[in-house]
Amino acid sequence: MKIALMDSGIGLLAAAAAVHRLRPDADLVLSSDPEGMPWGPRTPQGLTERALGCARAAAALAPDALIVACNTASVHALPALRAELEPALPVIGTVPAIKPAAAGGGPVAIWATPATTGSPYQRGLISEFADGVRVTEVACPGLADAVEHADSQAMDAAVADAAARTPSDVRALVLGCTHYELLADRIRAAVQPAGEPPLALYGSADAVATQALRRIGAEPAPDAAPTGTLTVLLNGRTATLPAEALSYAEGRSLAAPAEVLQG
Repeated sequence: MKIALMDSGIGLLAAAAAVHRLRPDADLVLSSDPEGMPWGPRTPQGLTERALGCARAAAALAPDALIVACNTASVHALPALRAELEPALPVIGTVPAIKPAAAGGGPVAIWATPATTGSPYQRGLISEFADGVRVTEVACPGLADAVEHADSQAMDAAVADAAARTPSDVRALVLGCTHYELLADRIRAAVQPAGEPPLALYGSADAVATQALRRIGAEPAPDAAPTGTLTVLLNGRTATLPAEALSYAEGRSLAAPAEVLQG
């Protein structure tokens, strides 16, 4: 079994680690676009072209499924990716976890990139799944870039800025960018009011990993031997995990048990 994931950068680590937890025996292909990132400021057409490049590089290795581990790419490029690759290659997009976050009645905050915040796509999800729930959209400029470069000082500043614009009474926080899931503990600490009940954070990694297995008819087998290999593609070229990826527990969990294929 081989599962591919794509993103502009290391935001795919959370979903890749989730796949690895569910199926340690699955081979993983991580295809990213460091020469073209960030994707957020690009036009929809430009972003789609970059996403197609990542997807084609991954598809050349004949995976069983492709996870688009990027909220912005899922918003703008998913139709083009599916039109080109399906049905031969199932393509799984990433959807912000607004529905489960709103199920508790809120209030809910959604942290996302400026490109996703306020978009018709996100507003549509809020209307469909959070009708009657107070939802605050919080744009997080610079946070994804700080995560990408493992810049701790920039991460702290961006998280503090977003936390200051998040209502103090929110009980659920949606991480609407895959990069943010790598900072879940740091974000919870910044937003969690002292003495209040635990704040629920909702990411997408576990859901997309589960959906990818479902699409190919595979069952979770978390106790399987960790025999899966890891192939890293940077702009289509075989490489190793970037050093920045190893700053996060998710990156280290992928590098440690897997055989990293090098060109």
